[in-house]
Amino acid sequence: MGSGSELVAAVLLGLGYPCALLAALIPSFWGFVAAVVVTYATDWYLHRRGSYLVNRLNKIKFALPMRFLVRQLLLVLLLARLNMAEQTLFYLAVGGFLFLFGLQAPHGALATLIKLRRTMPVVTRNVDLHGLKIPDAPPQALLRRSAEKLLHLDIPAVAGVLIAVRTHQNVVAYVGIGLAAGLAVLYTGALFRYIRRNQRVPTAPQVLKGVDQWLREYRPTVAMYFSGSKESAYQVKMWVETLEQLEARPLIILRERYIVPQLEATSVPVICVPGGVHLMNMDLSTVRVTLYPANVGKNIHMLRVPTMKHVFIGHGDSDKVASVNPFSKVYDEVWTAGRAGRDRYALADVGVRDEDIVEVGRPQLAPIASWTGAPKNPIPTILYAPTWEGWDDNPGNTSLLLAGENIVKRLLDADQPVRLIYKPHPFTGTRSARAKAVHTRIMALVEKAAAERAAEPRWAQEAAAAQADQAAAQATLARAEARLAELSKPGRPGGDESETSRVSLADPQRLEEIKRLRAEWNEAYWRSFGWWQHRTVTGTEPRLYDCFNEADGMVSDISSVVSDFIASGKPYAVTDSAEVGAEFRRQNTAVRAAVILSNSAEELGELLAAVADPAADTLAEARRELKRYLLGPDEPTSIEQFNAAVTALAARSEARNAGAGQQLLELDGELDDAGEDAVGDSETAVTGLDSPVAG
Repeated sequence: MGSGSELVAAVLLGLGYPCALLAALIPSFWGFVAAVVVTYATDWYLHRRGSYLVNRLNKIKFALPMRFLVRQLLLVLLLARLNMAEQTLFYLAVGGFLFLFGLQAPHGALATLIKLRRTMPVVTRNVDLHGLKIPDAPPQALLRRSAEKLLHLDIPAVAGVLIAVRTHQNVVAYVGIGLAAGLAVLYTGALFRYIRRNQRVPTAPQVLKGVDQWLREYRPTVAMYFSGSKESAYQVKMWVETLEQLEARPLIILRERYIVPQLEATSVPVICVPGGVHLMNMDLSTVRVTLYPANVGKNIHMLRVPTMKHVFIGHGDSDKVASVNPFSKVYDEVWTAGRAGRDRYALADVGVRDEDIVEVGRPQLAPIASWTGAPKNPIPTILYAPTWEGWDDNPGNTSLLLAGENIVKRLLDADQPVRLIYKPHPFTGTRSARAKAVHTRIMALVEKAAAERAAEPRWAQEAAAAQADQAAAQATLARAEARLAELSKPGRPGGDESETSRVSLADPQRLEEIKRLRAEWNEAYWRSFGWWQHRTVTGTEPRLYDCFNEADGMVSDISSVVSDFIASGKPYAVTDSAEVGAEFRRQNTAVRAAVILSNSAEELGELLAAVADPAADTLAEARRELKRYLLGPDEPTSIEQFNAAVTALAARSEARNAGAGQQLLELDGELDDAGEDAVGDSETAVTGLDSPVAG
């Protein structure tokens, strides 16, 4: 439903219109003015917040244009009730409002036409499209919230009429209505310039031809293909840095436009192709290996191409059912981190053959620091990183629902103080209102505990001592964020996706600066608050692996988060939310070296003891063995294993294509020979018929 302030604004907006109606009927001039001001202000606030409640108003047929029209009609009603229906002001107000309302159609049509003509069939990054001559985007001020801006041009007219009613100076109303009409005409006229031919982007066939030309020049050999929701962008983002390190020529192929802005700056070319037909007609003849981080329906548009080998690489390694999806058998190979993934498919028996599984490690885990054996700060830091509620109500999906608050409370009230970092899954609460409510309560618990700790004398002294360093870190954060904002989007401010596709060529210096600034930002982030302060971390920054490096231990669920954390060698706990019992450790590989928590979380003491004292860490050797089993050997490195797997499969793909080509040539030759024989037989038959002997 949005924040509390949004809910208050929505209530005031809902009450404003009946109050304005009542004031118009009484009539009460100042009551009407107050109600109108409230409706303007609350509407503006809700739109600026992008409130969900605005969408609800649209659903019940009370969208923004309707709200403006009702407000104008109520003003006309007020004039009538004030016995002004026979005055020139009344007719001028009615005519002015009708003119403004009528202008919405051509204005909206122009704005829509410009946006449509600015939309290319692809969105690209690091693809040279300079030959297409894509024009600059229109000023953002013209098109962003254009309908809302046009509607708000009625303010001079409404204000002018109200002032005229109060002062009996009709000239004020005439000026207001004239100003509103003039501005609306000018705004609409300003859009005409951008429907001219020289302001349009090239046609779809021209753009696709330009992309194909670039593909023939670049000759990509490895593609990563991804389709998904906005929230699932992390599934492709985690692989981008790995692609950058490949010896092959990589290409990222996306299917949804909203994923492109979420990708971090990279040197890898990116092509987003929303249309399936456009994708299937694209020249990808040089691609030999395609990698798939997710099992989605749109994968079929690439899986149909026989000239490349298709590999499921997934977006994490866990004991969830999704890790052994039967759909995986459609791929030529399935790549897992270690032996555990291979065994998982064998046990599931879903049709994936053992010879089609390749162990390649987890190249993304390289930034995770290994544990030194002791907390990095005077008090331990425990990361609570639950996964989301999933698509069904299985209690084993997440610890959040049944154990989350118990875990958090026990950590916050531990006998020996610890610092808690709470980092929920980005999908948390997207399906289950109950999960969202628990998540909200946990954030409140963390915030309250942080405030209480800040008030304690011991921590107040620490805060005073660290004040200068924290201030410096906050200044570094602000500077890094400002510079990253400048570098995050290539081209000039206000450019649309078509213009950005034209100018977004990889700049090694820019990418290097972005990488340096991100590292600088991350280091400053953790220094910007005390090592004793509890924290909730949401959003994309800092990253999960950065939280791993800051933590001394972790509590989580059955998910890839656990498998990835094992790379650190640090103690961890996993919650048996479904209360499987003794079978839980046997059924889930990643928990074999974990402290198992019940929903009461009373076993947390074992984890805290292991974190604080290496002598109490009875599972250290088990974690080392499990790391090798889950994630593969340390040597060769994961990126070396991954690169070797890509190279080997590309060679197989090339050999397959060569063999298929040779078979086609042989088949063509046989058909030609058969055709010649048929022609010869036909000639003999004809000769025989014409022969005198035959006669």
